[in-house]
Amino acid sequence: MTTDVIVIGAGTMGSMALWHAARRGLAAVGIEQFAPGHDRGSGHGESRMTRTAYFEGPEYVPLIQAALPLWRELEAEAGAELLTMTGGLMIGPPAGELVSGALRSARAHGLACEVLGPAEAAARFPQHRLAADEVALWEEGAGVLRPERAIRAAAGRAVALGAELVTGVRVTAIEADAGGVAVRAGGTVYRARRAIVCAGPWLGRLLPDLGLPLTVERQVMAWFPAADPSAFAPDRFPVFVHDRAGRPAAYGLPALDGATAKVAIHHGGRLADPDAVDRAVTEADTAPAAAFVAQTMPGLTPAVARSAVCLYTNTPDLHFLVGAAGPPNVTVVSACSGHGFKFAPVMGEVAVDLAVDGRTRHDVAGFSPARFAASGRVSPG
Repeated sequence: MTTDVIVIGAGTMGSMALWHAARRGLAAVGIEQFAPGHDRGSGHGESRMTRTAYFEGPEYVPLIQAALPLWRELEAEAGAELLTMTGGLMIGPPAGELVSGALRSARAHGLACEVLGPAEAAARFPQHRLAADEVALWEEGAGVLRPERAIRAAAGRAVALGAELVTGVRVTAIEADAGGVAVRAGGTVYRARRAIVCAGPWLGRLLPDLGLPLTVERQVMAWFPAADPSAFAPDRFPVFVHDRAGRPAAYGLPALDGATAKVAIHHGGRLADPDAVDRAVTEADTAPAAAFVAQTMPGLTPAVARSAVCLYTNTPDLHFLVGAAGPPNVTVVSACSGHGFKFAPVMGEVAVDLAVDGRTRHDVAGFSPARFAASGRVSPG
């Protein structure tokens, strides 16, 4: 057996795992049912957000801080612009989950941030209209990523460094024992010492015996025309999340096309089968984002210019799923619950560390699939 590791899925996490495996000089094979940068899963939509004052928990901050230089390394290797720092705004009630959580992470890790009241926020960022009981938490360490370009860059670098990438072939089975892993795809059996499974919304279907408690959620992204596109350019319009009491948060990113800003609702989508997703976007799908734009973003026209569908793969607690799930030579990196793209290069490193060394210098213990075993929701394998 000469193959060290097979990476299943070459999307957000898989492309980065394959890149790190190749950087380490491992004999690596990636298998992707579509092609890197496809629009069938979670790694598309022209832009993704990165932010450091992480409201989801201070434990994420060191991972983001490790990911940011890796994005720059990938840019340098691939000769492609992938990350533009814009700063970020977390908007909402001071005691709400978003603002208080971001501030807690900022204080825990000594991050530069500033709390702006409605009047000061309106003066500095007139693209937003805040309610009287809202504030805006400004942080410097936030920006916008180009997802399709990044995935293709990582996959391309992996191949350039010696990895093999098989595309247009679907994995149908993973069989593991003490002697290694056999992966069945397209009538071929691929064998390796270890496997890293980064199958995103297909993860539960690919490893059904594990009983992973995952749900797949259909999400709609929309782009709205700007009256003055320069006001929504990356150098003037920070990425943002807006906490709306009792409703799913809204988020937005700057105009990368010189005309439209992206605004969407975070969660609140309907359950979906990844192989039978309704990708036709209706007015009802975009109405919540359009209403948010009309109420809070005076510089945007609340008429959708274009839209797209993507998928979230969610765990019950909305935290990641990273680690051995079943056999110790099968490592799962997936189920990022709609907030994982920014972590991709460091999670690729973590995946290879865990698969090859059985440990990693990054603290990912809280993301172990074993946390669901206590409730009987994960088979121990």
